[in-house]
Amino acid sequence: MVALALDGQVSGRWVELLRWSCHEQLSKGARVTIDLKNVSFADRDGIALLQSLKNQGAEILNSNAFIAEQIKAAQR
Repeated sequence: MVALALDGQVSGRWVELLRWSCHEQLSKGARVTIDLKNVSFADRDGIALLQSLKNQGAEILNSNAFIAEQIKAAQR
C-alpha cells in the first residue's frame, strides 16, 4: 500500500509529479490512497488527474467539500 498525504494545492507542476508518482505505483498493482486533508485548492488539471486516479483504483480521502464536488462533477 502506498499512502500519499498532500499539502497545499494540486496545480501546476505538482499535477505532473502526482501523476508520475501514482501511475508508477498503480501500474505495479499497488493500493494507493491520496489524503487531501491539507489541500486547499485543485486546478482543472488537478481535478482531472484526481478523477482519473480514482477511476484507476486510487482511494481519495479527506477532501474538502468543494474539491469532492469537483471530482464528482468530473465523472459526468
